[in-house]
Amino acid sequence: MKQLILIYLFLVCGFFSFGQTSFVNLENYRTEWLILRENDRSLVGIRSFTSNAVKYYLTVDPTTLQTRVVGGRSVSMVYKDAGEVNKNLMGSVYESCFSFVRKTENNLQDAGLNFSFPKEAGINLTIDLCPSHKPLDRVIFEDLLLAFKGVDATLPLAVSISGKWMLNHRADLDWLKSLAGKGVKITWVNHTYDHVFNNQPLSSNFLLSKNTDLRFEVLENEKLMLKNGLVPSVFFRCPGLVSDRRIIESLISYGLLAVGSDAWLAKGQQAKNGSIVLIHGNGNEELGVHDFIKLLQAESQAIKAKHWTLYSLSEGLDEEPH
Repeated sequence: MKQLILIYLFLVCGFFSFGQTSFVNLENYRTEWLILRENDRSLVGIRSFTSNAVKYYLTVDPTTLQTRVVGGRSVSMVYKDAGEVNKNLMGSVYESCFSFVRKTENNLQDAGLNFSFPKEAGINLTIDLCPSHKPLDRVIFEDLLLAFKGVDATLPLAVSISGKWMLNHRADLDWLKSLAGKGVKITWVNHTYDHVFNNQPLSSNFLLSKNTDLRFEVLENEKLMLKNGLVPSVFFRCPGLVSDRRIIESLISYGLLAVGSDAWLAKGQQAKNGSIVLIHGNGNEELGVHDFIKLLQAESQAIKAKHWTLYSLSEGLDEEPH
């Protein structure tokens, strides 16, 4: 009897918690815009899909911006009319972020969340993994763990991951996932499936390249992330930080927030308190990795004194940027 109870509890926990589940048999992937009720809190449903004949939703907490996959049986539908959903979200952190993003939507480069936040000493670290034949720069993560050893039990950072990188770096991806056991809390950011690049000017490059299918680039990458046990966040990193108003508005219609950077280290931009720092960890940006390690070394004493830290991208977004 005791064994049956333990098996039941295991199955229940597995049913309601899908943070590390790989939805290999994912089907019927759809965009949604719903208000769902889970116990006493509201969630925004932005995607739905089935796996092994069970329905799931990819949800966003409108206050914390955290995303989770929840089973269809664990939530109830509150609103599915877009107008009612938008009305329900008025005044939420999630809704205010769309306003932040729209302020820069006409930028050719670096649209989206690109300001320094929060005000305390430290940075928001984003590591981009564009398609590459080179191995992951594991030294970034190893040096981070060493720098914060005995200081912080949890290290938040964001990894912007492309589909073509995932397909060609299985071992590196498994290694990244294993870092959760060492306290590294990764926010997985969609960086498109193909990460289109050509030798044209920015206005005809990356997502602005001719015949680029944005819907495919967004949703196919999310599906691949879920199949590999990654929960897509509400954040999106445009390749090359290049976009236009149409792309930003399309991303918003998918419930996504574009993330820029005010400190792309390899371009000589300096990190300030609260900066969204950008480095590439795909083996193609030696200068950026070198500069980041120098930054860690320069802040080593402040780190040990707990006067300099890493922030999650979702922190500080409840305040209007300067």
